[in-house]
Amino acid sequence: MSNSSSKTFRYPKMPGTLRADVLAVLLASDDMTGIESIFDQRKQSLSTVIRALIRKYGWPIERRDFPTNTADGRAGWASVYCLPQEVIDAALAGAGRDWLDGVRAARAARRRRPLRSPGGAKGKIVAEAEEHEGE
Repeated sequence: MSNSSSKTFRYPKMPGTLRADVLAVLLASDDMTGIESIFDQRKQSLSTVIRALIRKYGWPIERRDFPTNTADGRAGWASVYCLPQEVIDAALAGAGRDWLDGVRAARAARRRRPLRSPGGAKGKIVAEAEEHEGE
């Protein structure tokens, strides 16, 4: 992209979204394999998020496919996604650095929250009812 320095970049508004997390990884030139765990309990795939960042937000994300072996021994193809370095530099020279700091802060806040068990609220109600049973 020859005119990337004059390009206005659009960022996902919510810092705690999958789109924001993926774009933050791309802007930091990090390895995408570290972000796979955020997709474990989600219905969206990485390719869906990448497609949204390209189409909705206009990011020139590049995809490179390479041959790989699957867990069962067959051959397959895998993809790696990245942003050209000049795009990263232009984005970080603009509002990108502040946006990236906001995404990192939101991610850190999520890590500090205690995990809730699905039956936690129900268990508390049952325990309170049992407490008051003998009264």
